[in-house]
Amino acid sequence: MRTAGSTHSVRGRQSGVSLVEIMVAVLVLSIGLLGLAGLQLRTLRNNQSALERGVAVVEMQAVADAMRADRIAADNDAFNIALTDDAPSGTTFAQTVIRGWRTNLINSLGEEATGSVDCNGYLCTIVVQWDDSRASAGSSTQSITTQVQL
Repeated sequence: MRTAGSTHSVRGRQSGVSLVEIMVAVLVLSIGLLGLAGLQLRTLRNNQSALERGVAVVEMQAVADAMRADRIAADNDAFNIALTDDAPSGTTFAQTVIRGWRTNLINSLGEEATGSVDCNGYLCTIVVQWDDSRASAGSSTQSITTQVQL
């Protein structure tokens, strides 16, 4: 029974939130948001790398289609080019295709991008190589190789 003169109040119970609880909640939220930002950054890097791989495959198919259009020149090694060779400067169909292909690779995949074609009869090996250092945090040369039969 409570009396009017009683100084016995309800101090044992807390009503409201303390500053320490708010600071802990903000800290936990901050750590979670930093983790989310890191995850988003990693996702963007991987998506860029996947896009570059897709572009490399499309470019490989483009040069393969051009070689199929002129099988005789491909059989005579007119499309052959090594990774370290400069793009041809001639005006034949094969030289124009290879020069345009190399230009497309550089425009799409960066200055370090290059490609090679090596035909042995109607069986051709096509290689596309580029620098994918943004996705791997350092120097990372990526390469895709395919063989096509003309």
